[in-house]
Amino acid sequence: MAEVIDVMDIDDESGNFDSTKPNNKGKNVVVSAAPPDSRATPWVEKYRPQSLDDVAAHRDIVETIDRLASGNRLPHLLLYGPPGTGKTSTVLAMARKLYGNQLQNMVLELNASDARGIDVVRQQIQDFASTQSISFGAKAAVKLVLLDEADAMTKDAQFALRRGKIILLFLIEKYTKSNRFAMICNNVNKIIPALQSRCTRFRFAPLDAVHVRERLKHVIESEGLDVPEDGMKALVRLSNGDMRKALNILQSTHMASQKITEEAVYLCTGNPLPKDIELISGWLLNEPFTTSSKRISEMKTRKGFALVDIVREVTMFVFKIKMPPDVRIQLINDMADIEYRLSMACNEKLQLGSLVAAFTRARGSIVAAATK
Repeated sequence: MAEVIDVMDIDDESGNFDSTKPNNKGKNVVVSAAPPDSRATPWVEKYRPQSLDDVAAHRDIVETIDRLASGNRLPHLLLYGPPGTGKTSTVLAMARKLYGNQLQNMVLELNASDARGIDVVRQQIQDFASTQSISFGAKAAVKLVLLDEADAMTKDAQFALRRGKIILLFLIEKYTKSNRFAMICNNVNKIIPALQSRCTRFRFAPLDAVHVRERLKHVIESEGLDVPEDGMKALVRLSNGDMRKALNILQSTHMASQKITEEAVYLCTGNPLPKDIELISGWLLNEPFTTSSKRISEMKTRKGFALVDIVREVTMFVFKIKMPPDVRIQLINDMADIEYRLSMACNEKLQLGSLVAAFTRARGSIVAAATK
């Protein structure tokens, strides 16, 4: 972006005004500012799909939305599912295809970072929806109101009444000829049923490991990164089907290490390595209560692990090992309770004791079942 500055008259070293220098008094000189560093751009935004063909997965949903939009039959949309599955990217790619250079004038995007109270619903949305769109085609194009993370909208905003009618429903119904509403959320249960019934719903499931791997390969090749196979497996595993999380982990690990190995990925994210989980699980299943508690506590302190991460990884390990079904059920139920208590900020030392106690009981049940 260019910066405009005023140039002042400058005296020479003797204190006299130098009339041989050009007089720029009253004029502006444009000085070009340094361009922004592209390396500082988050890869989540840098590699966001720009067209519907670029969306990594959910081709059936993408193609359906594309047909509806292309045929001028676009309904109100409700896209829901876990984060990082392509909901916002799909809607924005559709908007680019529909509006092209008029995107800024035809789309109103409200995110959870915006105020989401009654005033926003009454003012910003109504002001945008009530203005007439300008189209150079045969038919006037409908405008798009994008409510990203709509489940963060306050209940007052959803239930705000106007003459006995919910105001957001009032806006949707009043301006439906010239506007379409696209609501995006993670938890559809936080959207009131009256709004859900007026939208066509699409669920975006977590991305398959194949699609995450393909997209990561594209970014790795574009950035020229050194990622061995074990590092790729770690990225895919830790992403849990969240493409945004996978790209954030990849970028943060690249900033910390030139070679993105499995150990570098786990070290950067603070997650326990698989070999550490195997070691901890071995202690829990074979060592006495005191020994197991002491060793896990020492590893937590030495490597900076969070107990909640240990519990989650050990839970996945329990699914893999062989044990009686009733013992497995009780053990997983106990670990679910521990994870919940940790999410409520309970004391970690007490919850570590509870974890070891759960495995001690499970070990006793396994021995009792084997001796029958």
